[in-house]
Amino acid sequence: MIDFDEYIRQGEPQKREKSYAWQTAIGLQAVDGLKPSDYLIETARKDIEGEITFNEAKQLIRSYYQSKASRTPEDSETYEADTASTHIRQLLTEKTFAFTLVGLTSIHRRIFEGIFKFAGQIRDYNITKKEWVLRGDTVLYVSAPDIRKAIEYDLEQERQFDYSKVDPNGLVNHISQFVSGLWQIHPFGEGNTRTTAVFTILYLRSMGLNVTNDLFAHHSWYFRNALVRANYQNIQKGIMRDSEYLKRFFRNLLLGENNELRNRYMIVHAPEEWVTEQTQHETRTSTEQPTVQVTEQVRALLLALSDGQLPLKTLMEKVGLKHRPTFLGNYIAPSLEAGILKVLYPDKPNHPRQKYLLTVKGLALYNDLKKLPQ
Repeated sequence: MIDFDEYIRQGEPQKREKSYAWQTAIGLQAVDGLKPSDYLIETARKDIEGEITFNEAKQLIRSYYQSKASRTPEDSETYEADTASTHIRQLLTEKTFAFTLVGLTSIHRRIFEGIFKFAGQIRDYNITKKEWVLRGDTVLYVSAPDIRKAIEYDLEQERQFDYSKVDPNGLVNHISQFVSGLWQIHPFGEGNTRTTAVFTILYLRSMGLNVTNDLFAHHSWYFRNALVRANYQNIQKGIMRDSEYLKRFFRNLLLGENNELRNRYMIVHAPEEWVTEQTQHETRTSTEQPTVQVTEQVRALLLALSDGQLPLKTLMEKVGLKHRPTFLGNYIAPSLEAGILKVLYPDKPNHPRQKYLLTVKGLALYNDLKKLPQ
C-alpha cells in the first residue's frame, strides 16, 4: 500500500491534494466490503508522483480490465472498487459542486458510470438491506414514489438553515441530522453510502469547512454503521434511534476531536463485555480530555486570527514579536496541539504562502473569550 499519510504530511500541495483524494476514494470502498487491486494502487502512486496524468491513469485502469479475456467474481469486485475509486478521486479534486437533486444524482452517475446500468438513476422500487450492526434487520427507507420530493424537501430545509446562529456543538448536531436524513432516503439501489459521503465532503467544503483528513478513508464502514443506527428504531425490541455515534464521527471531522470510532460498540444488543468496555472507555476519555489553557499567548493569537487567514510574519507583527523560534514555540505549537489552530500550505515550514487560521474549536474559544471582561 502507498503511505498516503506521508504524502499528505510531506508532499507538495498538488501531491497532497491527489493523495487525499485517492486515500478517501479507496477507503470508501470498504462500505461495501470492496478492496481495490494492487494495479490500482500502483496507478494511483504514479498519478500522485506526476509520472502520468489523471486521464492516463483512467485509461490504464480501463485497459487493464479490457485486456482480461474473462472475469472471475473477484475481478468483478476489484473492477467496481478500482473504477469507483478512480471516479471519486476525480470528483474530490474538482472545484465544482451543485447543492441540488441533479447534483446528487450526477455524483452517483459519475462514480458508478460503467459499473451499474442504473448509474445516476433514482430507484423506482422499494428496498430492504440486512445490516450486520442490526443483526440482520433493516432500516426503513423512503418509498420509491416519494424519493424526489423527500430529497428536494431536505435540500430546501438545509438551504434555509442559518449556521451563523449555532455554536460548534450545534454545527455538529445539525450536519449529523442533515446527512443522516439524506442517507435514509436512499435514492439509489446501490452505491448510496459512497454517494452520500462524496456529496457530504463537497458540501462541507463549499461552506469553507476543512474536511481534508483521513476519517472517510479509515472509518468509512463506521460512517455507514453510524448512519444505520441513527435511522433504526424498533420500540418492541427496546431499540431507539441513536445519532450519538454519527455525531462522534462529525465531532472528529469538524472539531478535531479524537473520539474512538469502533463498529462493535454500535451493534444492537451487544454482548455485555462490549457494553462494559465502551462505558469504561468513555469514562476514561472524558476525564482525560485535554482542556485549552487560555494563556496570554493563546489569547493574543485568538485575537490576531479573528480576522481570518494570516501568514506567520503578519501574525508575529500583530502580537508584537520578532523572534521566530519564541513565537513558534510559545504561540503556534500550543495552539496547534490544542486543536484551535490549523495550517494552510503545511508542506514546508518556510513556504511563502503558508497561512494560519482558527479551527471551529478555535472560533468557539474566541467567541467565549469576547464574552469575558477584558
